[in-house]
Amino acid sequence: MSLASSSIHRPIMTAVFYTIIIILGGIAFFRLPIDLMPDVTYPAITVRTTYEGVGPQEMERLVTEPIERALGSVPGIEEITSDSSEGSSSVRVNFTWGTDLAEATDEVRSRIDRIRGALPEDADTPTIYKFDISQFPILFLSVSGDLDPRDLRYFVEDQIQYRLERAKGVAAVNIRGGLRREIHVDLNRDRLQSMQIGTDQVLAALRRDNIQLPAGNVYEGDFEILLRTQGEYSSMQQIEDTVVTLRNGVPVRVKDIAKVEDTHQEIRDYTRVDGKPGIRLSVNKQSGANTVEVSQEVRKEIDRINRDFQNIKLDVTMDTSKYIENSIKSVREAALFGSILAIFVLLLFLRNFRSSLIISVAIPISVIGTFALMYFYGFTLNTITFGGLALGVGMLVDSAIVVLENIFRHREAGLDRKEAAILGTREVGPAIIASALTTVVVFLPVVFTGGMSGVMFKQLAYVVTFSLICSLVVALTLVPVLCSKFIKVREPNQKSLTYRFVHLGGILLDRLDGGYQRAIHWALDHRKTVVVGTMFLFAGAILLLPLVGVELSPETDEGEVRLSYELPPGSTLEVSDAMARRLEEIVKKSIPEADHIMTEVGSGGGWGGGGVASGSIRVVLVDKAHRTRTSQEIADSLRPQFAGFTGVRIRSRAGGSNRMMRMTSSTEERLSVEVRGHDLEEGYELALQVRRIMETIPGVTDALLSQSEGRPENQVQIDRTKAAALGLSVSEIANTLRTTVGGTRATMYREHGDEFEVLVRYGESDRMNLDKVLDTPIQTPSGKVIPLRSLVSLVPAEGPIEIERKNNERNIIVSANLADRDLGSVIEDLQYRLRELSVPLDFAVLLGAEYEEQQRAFNDLIMSMILAIVLVYLVMVAQFESFRYPLIIMFSIPLALVGVVLALILTDTTFNMQGFIGAIMLAGIVVNNAIVLVDYTNLLRREHNYSLRQALEVGGRRRLRPILMTTLTTVLGLVPMALGLGEGSELQVPMARVVIGGLLSSTLITLLFIPTVYMMVEAKRVKEEAPEMVTGAEPAKS
Repeated sequence: MSLASSSIHRPIMTAVFYTIIIILGGIAFFRLPIDLMPDVTYPAITVRTTYEGVGPQEMERLVTEPIERALGSVPGIEEITSDSSEGSSSVRVNFTWGTDLAEATDEVRSRIDRIRGALPEDADTPTIYKFDISQFPILFLSVSGDLDPRDLRYFVEDQIQYRLERAKGVAAVNIRGGLRREIHVDLNRDRLQSMQIGTDQVLAALRRDNIQLPAGNVYEGDFEILLRTQGEYSSMQQIEDTVVTLRNGVPVRVKDIAKVEDTHQEIRDYTRVDGKPGIRLSVNKQSGANTVEVSQEVRKEIDRINRDFQNIKLDVTMDTSKYIENSIKSVREAALFGSILAIFVLLLFLRNFRSSLIISVAIPISVIGTFALMYFYGFTLNTITFGGLALGVGMLVDSAIVVLENIFRHREAGLDRKEAAILGTREVGPAIIASALTTVVVFLPVVFTGGMSGVMFKQLAYVVTFSLICSLVVALTLVPVLCSKFIKVREPNQKSLTYRFVHLGGILLDRLDGGYQRAIHWALDHRKTVVVGTMFLFAGAILLLPLVGVELSPETDEGEVRLSYELPPGSTLEVSDAMARRLEEIVKKSIPEADHIMTEVGSGGGWGGGGVASGSIRVVLVDKAHRTRTSQEIADSLRPQFAGFTGVRIRSRAGGSNRMMRMTSSTEERLSVEVRGHDLEEGYELALQVRRIMETIPGVTDALLSQSEGRPENQVQIDRTKAAALGLSVSEIANTLRTTVGGTRATMYREHGDEFEVLVRYGESDRMNLDKVLDTPIQTPSGKVIPLRSLVSLVPAEGPIEIERKNNERNIIVSANLADRDLGSVIEDLQYRLRELSVPLDFAVLLGAEYEEQQRAFNDLIMSMILAIVLVYLVMVAQFESFRYPLIIMFSIPLALVGVVLALILTDTTFNMQGFIGAIMLAGIVVNNAIVLVDYTNLLRREHNYSLRQALEVGGRRRLRPILMTTLTTVLGLVPMALGLGEGSELQVPMARVVIGGLLSSTLITLLFIPTVYMMVEAKRVKEEAPEMVTGAEPAKS
């Protein structure tokens, strides 16, 4: 007994089965976590090492290179990049996708442990970090209030931070801005010299007088009592009264040689929100937590904090969950409107409300069933998975259409309901199974594809497969049951209001059927014309291919614009702040769409470290629905206004920009050229030449080097012989100098359970003047105090701020943004111009960033597409038990290229990963119509003894409506997505447009081309076996 027959004879069992599916799917839908993208574990590990006071080149030689060599043989490594700057080394190891990060971390830790003895003794132990997408903040908050900046910062740390961090799903809350309390002991150089006191004596006195130490237990009667020495500072007065030494029996206290001040840390950065100084909080979620739920929990806590503390105001300045919710909403609406359009097509063709309703049931049941499977597989409801549902919403009714149309035809022929349902389903069952399988198998290669493309679209493949399998089961079980119960064939009531519409629609469709049959008749008489015309269209599409832009992934409008600037190294914080304020004014005048403006001065926002000489401005825009310009257009409009700025490097780009798609890149910019070689000066000059070339390429903006000019410095050279003769070590002299200028933490001051640093250094007038710094007194072991200048000399120098490496070679990155051009065309021009470059033998100039990842992704997807086509062919071979008929059907695949190229060119859409996935899907979709046509033609020839020509013409006439219905339901189901009207829709648009264009062209062309090829292939064989079966009788007209 067939599946359809079993379902028809046991309708209650069928109803119970689908009721269970609806219940499970409904529960799953409300429990599915929501996020922007699938939860991706990016296989990268970073090893960070600190070695204070060591320059970039020494850091590279002593720390970075040994670590790189140790990690070079770890299994599964794809590339190693590193960054060496003053006192810091960072080595990042990228593994191939699919690597078990826990095992990789253990292996990295083991390799680091082996070389720990080879690293400098004074270097800190290397720390290992895993990459986690949750490290990116999901919320930015601003804090304002009546308190001064120091008290406000303390209040946030003490009362607000912990409350936000205890919200469900929050991993950390980072604070930026305000002033942190610090106790300063500002030494007076003249008094130290006159009293013959060294800085190390002051540090030692503060440390030994600030101590709390248990002495042990004593007994008093029946009790055991703990003795504790309470020597911690409890007031500023105690710090001031600390005895440093004795002079002539008189104690010298701290207040005699220094000024003790309860103040704040040295200001090295500024934070402003909407032009006002304030505090900015960034909220990070826990790994795997639901972004939307975490945001909602944080907002609830914010409301409670604002109610509890009337003297401060906590506001949300940026919330990434809003973009996620709007993106999901856009995809959901696209799926809903697509479903409505698909149902409208059914009404138009079937002209029967009951029939349309029966088929329409396939959409919600298949979608709900898919929700249950998504939940059990641990998927999230994101733009990829929801996009898969929206993508397949039109295809979900394809199988049901073919089944119902055939059942309806048998009912019109006089069969009763059950007989018509069983026979109609049995006749087309193999064809719709083959059609569904051809669509499903194209996703098998995607599931096994490596790299980012495989990881990002694996869930899409699963979701579309789930939904199509559900729709196939519905078509083979529920649709026959409903048809056996509710399909009626009766004479229409000519007096009814709908009769005229139904009758007119029937006439038009009959004319369409007849016209198509005549078209097939003409095509079979002019086979060469059809074949040559088709070849001409295909060749035209090939010639138009260069006009299609290429990129890794479409840029998304996440409602954010980012500015960053970098002044010449050595610029002061005041100069940097003045530049930030000028940029803020430009932003306020030029971006009326700005909702919030967040400024960070001294944020290290430049491309060479930057420090106080750099900064960044983050502009949060109003919702997309309330503005006419995209974030990219706004960013582009700012660049001409920076033309008059000299001595500063400024970049403007759209924020977000689908960062997930370029996680593998060492730069956030879309275009980059890597200059690899050992000699830094030669590499810098070569990189400058590359930058000049890039600046001449149309569409390239903000071309900059990753390596900045060297920061001016004075290197202190110590006379080791003289120092040793006086009993002084290099470290003692260096520590004295550091205490003089930068300051040294002597101890901690505790108050109300909080700790604050006590910083010892010279007063501002003594430490900011180089001559006075050289007069710093330093005490020898014999007690003699001598000036620092007698032991050191200064050598002006300029060295690199940082040294970047990639795969064990020094690397300088020349990066840029793009405007009004696609990546592919820019790369083509750039590659041509780079050939003019004279590159030394020991250097290499390579393209990186997005282009590098795009090449990897496209190579993987090309292999996936080839494998998908092979699998589609093999499925059809198994279905037809023939190699010949599937080969005929395969001709419909290349014809999709015509529509794909035209759709992309006419809509000015680039071909990218999403478009490539759409092309792979087409390989399984476009053959479905040909399968139905060829399978029914074979049925007429085999079971009804039609001649070859008659079978083609009658089969084409009878299968035209289901072919057009399935095509139009799929196409119109994708139209809302292809329009890309909502937020986040940019990611789905290329896929939808590729499928629409390819399916339309393939359907229209193959309606004539497939019968023609079928006739050419079969005519010779049939003529040899039975000549009368080639043409036969005049084909029937019905």
